[in-house]
Amino acid sequence: MDIILVPGFWLDASSWDDVTPPLVAAGHRVHPLTLPGLESVDASRAGIGLQTHIDAVVAKIDEISTGDEIGEPVVLVGHSGGGTIIHGALDARPDAVVRAIYVDSFPTGEGMSINDGLPTNGEEIPLPAWDVFDQPDLVDLDDELRAQFIARAIPEPRGVAFDKLRLTDERRYAVPATVIACEFSGEQARAWIAGEEPFLAELGRLHDVEYVDLPTGHWPQFSRPAELGARILEAVERG
Repeated sequence: MDIILVPGFWLDASSWDDVTPPLVAAGHRVHPLTLPGLESVDASRAGIGLQTHIDAVVAKIDEISTGDEIGEPVVLVGHSGGGTIIHGALDARPDAVVRAIYVDSFPTGEGMSINDGLPTNGEEIPLPAWDVFDQPDLVDLDDELRAQFIARAIPEPRGVAFDKLRLTDERRYAVPATVIACEFSGEQARAWIAGEEPFLAELGRLHDVEYVDLPTGHWPQFSRPAELGARILEAVERG
């Protein structure tokens, strides 16, 4: 199976390095992405928006589908803001995706943005100070991991966080989904859906959703990478 891994804000493809070994060992082909504007601290982020990142994922899906394994379906994995990005790509290519995996994230609905409240610096969003985040985000992210995160962080293009998502193909609802719940539980997510929380309306429309708990903070690829890799592998092999 081809697995496309989309990082969350401030991160590049290398953020998946400690997650992918069990996937590779099981014989799957992994494709961790560095999205436009995240190539380096010095890269230009001007003019890069949410659709730019969605298009980059769609291009990778198309590249895989025209390779040696013609028509081979892919699994999309998105962490945090990457969940919105893979959902946009799923909407564009619903027939090419066998499962979407949302790592401590949810599919975003039509007309919503990922997070238009983050502090910006011109065309980019630097990694904020830790006190901007809620305490559940930071569970298990000790001083050493925080220092490593700061050292590797790349400013996020402003448009990716602020642009509104556009969706057009309701076939996306039929693609099986896995939510790997870290700073919340699957039980909490179900309760939020039952309570008609607007931010989970899109998730509530999916036909086939499973919830897998991995209790930790918002960055399990750093705090519990081996366990995250195992959870992704289990979901892939169910797909």
